[in-house]
Amino acid sequence: MVKRAAIIIALLAVGLVLTHRRQVVYGPGVTAPGEPVQVDLSNEGTFPFGEYRVKPLADFDVTAKILSRKTYGWGRESDLSPIDFALGWGRMSDEEILKSFKISQSGRWYYWRSSDLPIPQREVSSSSANMHLIPKDETVEKQLKGFKKGEVVHLVGKLVLVTADDGWRWKSSMTRNDRGNHACEVFYVESASSKPVL
Repeated sequence: MVKRAAIIIALLAVGLVLTHRRQVVYGPGVTAPGEPVQVDLSNEGTFPFGEYRVKPLADFDVTAKILSRKTYGWGRESDLSPIDFALGWGRMSDEEILKSFKISQSGRWYYWRSSDLPIPQREVSSSSANMHLIPKDETVEKQLKGFKKGEVVHLVGKLVLVTADDGWRWKSSMTRNDRGNHACEVFYVESASSKPVL
């Protein structure tokens, strides 16, 4: 019995260490105060990306906290975007606020639940978003896959429309105020870095 208890305690300790390694904790306070910067583009041409064509819709620059991250290896979208980040900025980057939320991702969607909302629902929607990340190249893909939940990151690139010869298309949302189907950003990431929080 004592041996079994020791094994259980050891496994729990290992689990805590691994969880800590998978998540970055800064403590209370807003860690990404600014909103994403978007400059809409017009008359931009397309460029090839594997079997697809990519049309830039806007320059996009965001510094935000990773609320959740999920990799994908199935579905047509995973050919382009192997990972999604649910990102938060403003008060949705404050760990004291985030304690009130259960956040998850599944099927290319971002879900949040809270039994006692600490901020207005409209603010939650406008200060967080699920982003389908299309890395520019293998270097950017490796950077994106290396980021941990809770980390504050700086991503720069384009919101895009992706099309295929058979008529398939995947278009980015162009506002942070929408919800539901087609509300996610399709984000072609040209550079990615982690932002230290002082």
